[in-house]
Amino acid sequence: MNWIILILFLFLGTSAYAGLRAAPWFPTWSRDLDRFFKLADIKPGQKFYDLGCGDGKIVFAAAKTGAQAVGFEISLLPYLIAKTRSFFVKNAEIEFRDFWNADISNADIVYLFLTPKVNPKAKLRLEKELKKGARVIAYTWPIEDWPIAKEDLRPGQPPMYLYIIQ
Repeated sequence: MNWIILILFLFLGTSAYAGLRAAPWFPTWSRDLDRFFKLADIKPGQKFYDLGCGDGKIVFAAAKTGAQAVGFEISLLPYLIAKTRSFFVKNAEIEFRDFWNADISNADIVYLFLTPKVNPKAKLRLEKELKKGARVIAYTWPIEDWPIAKEDLRPGQPPMYLYIIQ
């Protein structure tokens, strides 16, 4: 019985921690993958990062284009789902790691689905670390005070925003 409590604590504890650090797990809708690809313009060999990858859906989609795709997740249940799925997808890597402590300086494309409260902190980090020309795609909430290179706004669907690091 104690091991059940421990497992529940691990799942719920890491989920709560992830929600406080960046965002709770809300998966990107599968129907939005086409929109993502149009904005991302991923090329084979490019380095792609998903900051808070959840079940890895976006990471695996990017990897299937030939990108070197890496997802970071700190909520245990979605991480385990993504990690298991990653064994079957070439070019996909899932790390149980807080993305705030990961080196993403070689990124060509970064995807994030964070909260409006966390986006300003992410903005500062991305401006400091990413190379010129790197693309950032934000799902649902825009990154304030960044010029939007392209946006996909559709009725009844969450918005997507493309930014290019200057």
